[in-house]
Amino acid sequence: MDGRRVAEGYAEAADRLDPIHAFMRGDLQYSRQLTDFSPEVEQERHGLVRRYLRRAQTEVGEQDGVAVRAMVDRLQVELELFETGEWARALHVFGPHVQVRQSFDLLPRTTEEEWEVVAEKLGQVPGALAGFRRTLEYGLERGLRSARRQALVAAHQSRAFGGGSRGSSGYFASLVSAYSGPAGPLRAELARGAARADRAYLELADYLESSYATQAADVDGVGPERYALAARRYLGTRLDPAADYEFGWSELARVTAEMAQVAERIAPGGGIDGAVSVLETDPARAIEGVDQFRAWSQGLLDATVSQLEGTHFDIPPPVRRVEAMIAPPGGSPAMYYTAPSADFSRPGRTWYPTLGRTRFPLWQEVTTSYHEGLPGHHLQLGMICFLQSSLAPFQTLRGAVSGHLEGWALYAERLMGELGFLDVDDYRLGMLSAQAMRAARVVVDLGLHLQLPIPSGQPFHPGERWTWELAVQFLMESSRRSREFCTGEVDRYLGVPAQAISYKLGERIWIEVREMVRQRQGERFQLKAFHQQALALGCLGLDQLRQEMGRLA
Repeated sequence: MDGRRVAEGYAEAADRLDPIHAFMRGDLQYSRQLTDFSPEVEQERHGLVRRYLRRAQTEVGEQDGVAVRAMVDRLQVELELFETGEWARALHVFGPHVQVRQSFDLLPRTTEEEWEVVAEKLGQVPGALAGFRRTLEYGLERGLRSARRQALVAAHQSRAFGGGSRGSSGYFASLVSAYSGPAGPLRAELARGAARADRAYLELADYLESSYATQAADVDGVGPERYALAARRYLGTRLDPAADYEFGWSELARVTAEMAQVAERIAPGGGIDGAVSVLETDPARAIEGVDQFRAWSQGLLDATVSQLEGTHFDIPPPVRRVEAMIAPPGGSPAMYYTAPSADFSRPGRTWYPTLGRTRFPLWQEVTTSYHEGLPGHHLQLGMICFLQSSLAPFQTLRGAVSGHLEGWALYAERLMGELGFLDVDDYRLGMLSAQAMRAARVVVDLGLHLQLPIPSGQPFHPGERWTWELAVQFLMESSRRSREFCTGEVDRYLGVPAQAISYKLGERIWIEVREMVRQRQGERFQLKAFHQQALALGCLGLDQLRQEMGRLA
C-alpha cells in the first residue's frame, strides 16, 4: 500500500480531532473550531495513533522511504506518550489552556464575516477548558499528577488571560473591543462571548489554585524514564545523559570565553558584566516605545530577506513575507514564531512579549530576529509550507520535531555570524549570550529532571544538587538575562522536559551533518545547495536527518 495515502488518511482523521493544531499549522478550514480536550476524545485520538501505526508497520513497504520512516517514528513516540499517561497531566506553559488562546491570535479580524468566526469560536472556549479540566481530573484519579509548580504557573497564565491580574481587562474583552462594525446582534454576541470566555479562564485559574495544586506532585523533575521518552519526542533521538550533561558544561565554558573576548572590545577592563551594562544602559543602543520597537523589528526582518535572497538562499516569493507582532500578555516570556497558512494568506509571524517594558536594548534582539525569522524558523517552516505538495504529512509541520526546528534556528544564528551579519560587537555578544543560554539549558534541564550533581570542578555551587532557585540563578549568570525572564524559562523547562535541550543538541546535529556532507562532497560542496537540500526534506527527527542526508551526500 502507498505510504503517503496511509499518512494522509491519518492526517485527515487527526485534524478532525485536533482542529487547533490543524489551524495553527495553516489549515484555514479549521479556523472556526476549538479542540475537545476531554479524556474521551484524547483516548479516541490515541486509538487513531494505534490503528495507523499498525497499518504503517504491516501494510506499507519501504518504497516510500523518507515518508514512511518519519511516520513510523512519530507515531511510535505518540503511542508511548499516551500509554504512559502524559496527556492526562499536560499542565505547562504551552498546554491546552494556552493553545486555546493562541488560536485566536491568528484569526483575521477585519470584515464582518471574519468577526462572525471570532464570535462562533468564542462560544466554544468554556467547553474546551471544561474538557481540559475533566482530563486533569481523570489524571488525578489515576495518580497521573503534574507538579504543583506547573499548576500554579498555568493558573497564573489563565488568570492573566481572564483579566484577573492587577485589574487588567481580559484577553477576550480586549480582543473584541477592536470590533468597529455596526451596532447590532454581532456586537452583543461578541461581548457576551468574550465575557464568558474570560470568566471560563478565571474559573480554570481558581480550580488549578484551590483544587489541583493541593493534589499535585511535590517534585518538579520527571525522572529518567519519562525524560528519555520526552527526549525521543522532542529530539527524535536517544540521549546519553552523562555525555550530554558534560557537553552542556563544556559548551558553556567555550562560549563564555569567547564572550569575554568580545566584551573586552566593548568595555575594556569591565568584563562581560561591564559590557552588558553598557549595552543595556546606552540610549543610543536601545529603542524607546513598543510601536517603535515593532517597526524596528519589521525593518530588520525585511532587510534580512533582501540580503539573503539570491545570495545565500533561494527564497520563494510567498516566503519573503513575514510580520513582526507584539505578543499578548500572559504567555511565555520568550519570543516565538507562528507559521503561515497553507495558502500564505496568513503570513508567518514573530511574536515578541514585552513583559511590560517600553525600552528595548538591541544587543540581543538582532540574533533573536535571525532565530525566529530568517534564516531561522520562518525560512525553514515557510519553505516546508511552500513545498508541502511534494512532502508527505509527517514531513510537514504535522511531524515537527523540536530538535530539528530549534536546532536549525540556533544553527541559523551561528550561520549569520559566519556569513558576516554579526560583525558588530554588540550583536555578536548578543548571539554568544544566546548560545550561552542554550548551553546552560542543557545543564539545567538534565540537572533538574535527573537530579544530577553539579560537578565538583565548577565554580557554581560545586557538588550540590539542582533546585529551582539554583537553576534560575545559574541561568541569570550564564545568559545575562533578567530574573523575570529566567524564572519563566525554568518553569517552562520543568513543565516540558527535554524541549529545552533540543536547541543546543539539535544545533550540534545540524553542524555534524553539514560537516559530514562537506567531507563526502569535497570540492563539490556548496553551502547554499546543502541548505536547500536539507530544508527540502521537511521535518524529521535528528537521527533520521543524519541518515537521510547521509544517503543524499
